[in-house]
Amino acid sequence: MVLEIGRLCVKTAGRDSNKKCVIVDIADENFVVIDGQTRRRKCNIKHLEPLNTVVKIKKGASSQEVNAELKKLGIEVKKGLPKKPSAKPNKIRKGKEKAVKTEKKAEKVKPKKKEESAKSLEGVADAAVKGEPKKSSGKEKTAETFQAKKAEKTSKPAEKRA
Repeated sequence: MVLEIGRLCVKTAGRDSNKKCVIVDIADENFVVIDGQTRRRKCNIKHLEPLNTVVKIKKGASSQEVNAELKKLGIEVKKGLPKKPSAKPNKIRKGKEKAVKTEKKAEKVKPKKKEESAKSLEGVADAAVKGEPKKSSGKEKTAETFQAKKAEKTSKPAEKRA
């Protein structure tokens, strides 16, 4: 057989074309495993052009052994380093993006402290007792309406239970 383990060949097709390789293993009658200046992989015998040189290697020899034998013949083998995985940016989903925006809005609008809201209600109640006309922007609540709404909330659950 012309194609035997250790036979030096030239790859004629594919990405590694016109590069020298050595047959490392015979997979079946149509495919062999090659290594050398090419990537170590299974290759169709139709894509190889055998040369007269045979290298002494064992079946399934490692890439280092093959490279050492090719250096003895004067064939330089350059192996590229594997690519390092780059950092991929985190993709923000639309739903989560909205949640982030609402959190930022909540930070901007500071809620009133309990002390401040109690003082404003006391001022409104004092004005109502004195009989002064109240000046409200519509947002302020009087003490009476506040107590009335509070009483409604507490009375509703009692009615549902009965």
